[in-house]
Amino acid sequence: MKLLFFTMLSLAFCVEALAQNEPAERPVRQAVKSFYTAFDNGFKGEITFATEDWNHINPYGGWTRGRENVLKEVREVHLTFLKDVSDSVEEMSVRFATPNVAVVTVNSVMSTYVTPDGIKHDNERHIRTFVVVKRGGRWLVMQDQNTTIAGQNPTDRSRWIFHTQPRRWTKTPPARSAR
Repeated sequence: MKLLFFTMLSLAFCVEALAQNEPAERPVRQAVKSFYTAFDNGFKGEITFATEDWNHINPYGGWTRGRENVLKEVREVHLTFLKDVSDSVEEMSVRFATPNVAVVTVNSVMSTYVTPDGIKHDNERHIRTFVVVKRGGRWLVMQDQNTTIAGQNPTDRSRWIFHTQPRRWTKTPPARSAR
């Protein structure tokens, strides 16, 4: 009986702690939601959800530094193969590293699109990690990394690499077995 009492008491404290964190998470979640709204609209217009030193790592391993460079890249792909593509958040988790830094993990599903190599991607799932920082009283995306969840597509892209310079796809060689 004592064990049941202490278990219930512990659960009550856990629920209370989670409820107290919800207001702190709200502006962090809003910054990330602003990213997805911009994604769905091709990153057109003024972008106010990101820091000037925003870093973006795309699902193919490309790393772009600086908000203006990131916007140039994402706007380019949204004018081509990601035109009119949406990315819908399924789940979002917020963890605070410090009172001014949060790490956000998002699972999402993208609408159908076709990559430059002709591969069709239907309802492809992604997991994206954001580093969101509080600067000047505002929560802003400082970094994001997008990863395709392997095995979610008929053609498993975990074996393909997209090269940004020049823009082309290559298939990775098969893994060598250890002898």
